[in-house]
Amino acid sequence: MVGVRTMVAVALAASALTARADEAAIRKNLAERLPNFPPIDEVSKTPIPGLYELRVGTDLLYTDEQGQYVIQGSVIDTKTRTNLTEARIAKLTQIDFASLPLKDAILIKQGSGARKMVVFGDPNCGYCKKLERDLVALKDVSIYTFLYPILGPDSNVKARDIWCAREPAKVWRNWMVDGATPAKAMGSCDTSALDRNVALGNRHRVTGTPAVVFEDGSRAPGAIPAEQLESRLLAAAKRP
Repeated sequence: MVGVRTMVAVALAASALTARADEAAIRKNLAERLPNFPPIDEVSKTPIPGLYELRVGTDLLYTDEQGQYVIQGSVIDTKTRTNLTEARIAKLTQIDFASLPLKDAILIKQGSGARKMVVFGDPNCGYCKKLERDLVALKDVSIYTFLYPILGPDSNVKARDIWCAREPAKVWRNWMVDGATPAKAMGSCDTSALDRNVALGNRHRVTGTPAVVFEDGSRAPGAIPAEQLESRLLAAAKRP
């Protein structure tokens, strides 16, 4: 038994040394051959022999053990029909829901509000308006919307008008669902939250709107339909 354990330990150590040697070769060769290649945050093995994952922020590329080839695209496990690239990115882009500064968001509480979700939305985003219409149908949910004006100057104007309104939640939904133009904000108003929202989105690589974050930290880009919203909320509630 001791001999078997020793052999296993030696094999693991040898594998680790090989992996480190491959990583060193990959980093060296890519730096020499592609001087403008972005900084690599992590090099790791994939389930495919000889194929390595290159993590650049939350973006993924693939290469061989010598860094001779770089591959961009998705790795699919045909046996399980799992997109391994999408699953890995989903894990990398998870957000700690408890750490989000919800005081900077507009809260709309529906029913008991027991379930929670976050939306990054631009007031001039058509897909955000579609999502908002689907959100109306959800029950027992608290929806925290971070105004995220990234589509142009008028988005900033509308975001200010909404944020500075006496009832921001009502004005936001009236605009997004019914098309009622927000009244112009008058007088002084602290809009620093809008700047913080943009910084927050940039930090978490929110590159488009809408972007939805569920209580378990998982994310969904785009205007996913109501039935998917409901299933994702249920799944988030079941996770520890």
